[in-house]
Amino acid sequence: MKSQTVIMDELKDLKDRIRDLLHQRKAILLAHNYQRPEVQDIADLCGDSLELSIKASQTDAEVIVFCGVHFMAETASILCPDKKILLPVLDAGCPMADMITAEELRRKREEIPGLIVISYVNTTAEVKAETDICCTSANVIQVVHSVDPSLPIFMTPDKNLAQYAKKHTGRDIMYWEGFCPIHNNLTVTQVRKVRSAHPDALFLAHPECPPGVLELADEVKSTSGMIALPGGSENREFIIGTETGILHPLSKAYPDKLFIPADPGMICGDMKKIGLREILAALKNLQPEVRVPGEIRERAKGAVDRMLAIRDV
Repeated sequence: MKSQTVIMDELKDLKDRIRDLLHQRKAILLAHNYQRPEVQDIADLCGDSLELSIKASQTDAEVIVFCGVHFMAETASILCPDKKILLPVLDAGCPMADMITAEELRRKREEIPGLIVISYVNTTAEVKAETDICCTSANVIQVVHSVDPSLPIFMTPDKNLAQYAKKHTGRDIMYWEGFCPIHNNLTVTQVRKVRSAHPDALFLAHPECPPGVLELADEVKSTSGMIALPGGSENREFIIGTETGILHPLSKAYPDKLFIPADPGMICGDMKKIGLREILAALKNLQPEVRVPGEIRERAKGAVDRMLAIRDV
C-alpha cells in the first residue's frame, strides 16, 4: 500500500505535468462546480456550464479542456468554433439531456403548431438547434417573461424547471417530462429531516428539484447563485440542495461557515468520471475532441444568442 507521502508526491507530479501541458498547448482548463475537488483545484476557471463557455470564448486559448459532461463540451464548441474542445472522458453524459432527442422535439412542434420552444442549456446541440431560445437555471424567469404572452410555450427537457418557471411567471407552460435523476430524487421527507437536525440553517435548493422541495427552500438558486449567496448572508449554516460536488467550492470560499448536504446521496456519477490522469491523457493526445457540425452549431448558437440578448440575463 502506498504511503500518504508517495500519494501526495504522485498527485503533485500529475498536477505539474498538467500545468506544463496546458501552457504548451495554449489550453485552458474548465471545471464545473460538481467535479471532483482535485479537478476543481487545478482548473483555470470553475463555474456553471454556460458561464464557463462564455468566459473561455473571451480568452486567447486555442484548446479548451472541459471537465464536465458532454452537452457542456458541445456548448463550448457552439460558442468557441475556432477552438479545439476536449472532453477527457467522452462518455461523461447527462441523463436529463438524453431524455429528449431532436426528432422528438420536431414531432412535438408538428403536433402543436406555433410553439415557442425554450430549452434548458442542459440539452444536446441537436436539441438546441430545434429550439427558439435557451435558458439557464438562473435566468429562466427572465427568458419566459421575454416571450410574447399570446404565444404558447413548451419547455424542454426538465419538468421541474418548467414548473418552477410556470409558478413564478404565471404563464401557461407545457413541458417535456424529463428530469435530473440526482435532483428529482430529493424528497420533502429528507429535506424536513435535515432541517429538523439543523434548525438555524438556510435551505438553498436548485430549481431542478421537485416542486414540493422548492416550496421548503429559503432560496432557489443555480450553482453559481448558491456559491455567491453565503457571502452576503449573516447565516453561518446552509443546507445545500444540489449535487454534493458544490460543497468543495463553498467550503473553500467560506471556511467559517457550515454547509450540509440536503442528501449525501446526491452524487452524479458522470460528473465524477474525470480525474487528473484523464486530463493529462487528453492534453497529451488532444483527444477526445467534441465538435458540433457547422449547420447544427449555427442554429443552436441562435437559440443561445437570443437568450444572451435579453436584458438582465
